Amino acid sequence: MLPFLLWPFIASLILTGIHAYLGVHVVERGVIFVDLALAQIAALGATIAILLGMDVHGQSAYWLSLAFTFIGAGVFAFARARAAHIPQEAFIGIAYAVASAAAILAMSKATGETEHLKDMLVGNILAVDRAEVLKTALLYGVIGLFHYVFRHNFLLISTDPAAAEARGLNLRLWDFLFYASFGFVVTSSVSIAGVLLVFCYLIAPSVGAMLLAEHVGTRLAIGWTMGTLVSALGVCFSVWLDLPTGATIVCTFGAVLLLVFILHLFFYHGRGARPLKGAISARAEDRAYTGKTE
Repeated sequence: MLPFLLWPFIASLILTGIHAYLGVHVVERGVIFVDLALAQIAALGATIAILLGMDVHGQSAYWLSLAFTFIGAGVFAFARARAAHIPQEAFIGIAYAVASAAAILAMSKATGETEHLKDMLVGNILAVDRAEVLKTALLYGVIGLFHYVFRHNFLLISTDPAAAEARGLNLRLWDFLFYASFGFVVTSSVSIAGVLLVFCYLIAPSVGAMLLAEHVGTRLAIGWTMGTLVSALGVCFSVWLDLPTGATIVCTFGAVLLLVFILHLFFYHGRGARPLKGAISARAEDRAYTGKTE
């Protein structure tokens, strides 16, 4: 591997590690587009920072963007706990649309700085350096440790909210903690890799693992392996074919996921195949929160 690709490749491995784990929860919860919504909310925060005269790459703009993602986290947590008769994905879609429109309105008043915002949304993983990679690794390590310590609570709420509620867990609080920590990851990842690549790191390994395995531990192992291999292949293809690295990795994820789906059809769609356990359905989630009143 060429020397200048070392830190971008390490960055892709770090992104794989945290996003493949979070993706398991996102797929189980059935909130596939929460990553895009929070990313767009963070972009809205960056746009407001530009209007206030802040440096889009500075600490003030980062913390303002993070504050916006915390607001989004609170909305998503409240929506699940209090309005289960409405699919949570509906609130996520509305938040994405409103944040996008608000960002467009704000950008119309800051036309001279829109190129900086475009760089943040598109990302350029080849431009990352040692300092940025180490800072990101430290942040994600802290978030990973937080999720490891409370892994049983997060996993139970993602897979069986009714059982979590029966154990006395505050669903709204733990949902907020999940989305808030998710916001830390998204705000940092998007500036490095862009929205599309971050979305693929979040969803593609988890979906591929879900097609091949049932248990969470096995899914994580498959997701991390898939993300690592795809990152290496994508970076190599981008160099060999002289293509944009981020887009190449995204397309490589699509090709590998197609192969995994073919394997899934071959092994799990036979007459004697066992159905895989997947994400909780909207109906099951609705029963989890409204069962007491039925």
